[in-house]
Amino acid sequence: MVNSTVAPSAKANTDALAKSGLAAEQIVKGNAEALTDSGNASSTAFQELTKAYQELASKNASNLTAAIQALTAVKKPTEFIELQQRLIKDGVDAAVRDSQNIARLTAAVFTAAFEPVKKQIEAVQRTARN
Repeated sequence: MVNSTVAPSAKANTDALAKSGLAAEQIVKGNAEALTDSGNASSTAFQELTKAYQELASKNASNLTAAIQALTAVKKPTEFIELQQRLIKDGVDAAVRDSQNIARLTAAVFTAAFEPVKKQIEAVQRTARN
């Protein structure tokens, strides 16, 4: 009689353990995939950010050269002051645009890095609820 009670209980426990083991395996596999996806996405986004910084440095060097050439070509003090003021205004405008672009790309790097992990966390939470 004890055997007839123990067998179903043992089977139920074994089934529950097998189900838990399978769920844990799926979670671990999902975590590994999420980390791989996160690494790949952040690598691509980081390359874009690096490229943007390189282009920005190149553009700024060209703008500096052009500004120096323009300032040295000026013949009158009034023209020099007008040109200097225009160059300052253009420089500030460019700096604002460039910083907005860099901020957008930086946000994209973090979004790309954390989005797969966020999705995996949500999947684990759904699994835990079930």
